[in-house]
Amino acid sequence: MTDSPLRPETGCGAAILDDLGRLLLIQRLKEPEAGAWGLPGGKIDFGERAEDTARREIHEELGIVIELTRLACISEIIDGGDGRHWVSPVYEARIVSGEPRIMEPEKHGGWGWFARDEMPETLTTPAITFLGITANGAWRPALKQSL
Repeated sequence: MTDSPLRPETGCGAAILDDLGRLLLIQRLKEPEAGAWGLPGGKIDFGERAEDTARREIHEELGIVIELTRLACISEIIDGGDGRHWVSPVYEARIVSGEPRIMEPEKHGGWGWFARDEMPETLTTPAITFLGITANGAWRPALKQSL
């Protein structure tokens, strides 16, 4: 334990799955983990519930409305390239309306649906955390290059 005045920050994200079990990922252009593909989401504002943040951020980023189906895991990034410490709940979710599209091109390079055996080469920590604990590790072979 340290006496540092710095504190972890909180964010959240959603693992959005389609009817085929594919995962929706977006490519980050900014730190933390710039260039990697990950779950959509963002920083939790003071007084805002994490669930509300996930829905709001994903609507802002992708123009879709989602339904959260369960809390899947907690992810933690310690210095993902920005010197900060992030703790983030990750929810499983599904799209209830809209078609994904990049709404913030200054933050995201693209989006796509990815099957278990077709994961991008570089994944963010929250994506790896989610994939590592779901389906009893069935995603693991596709993650080897990101671990």
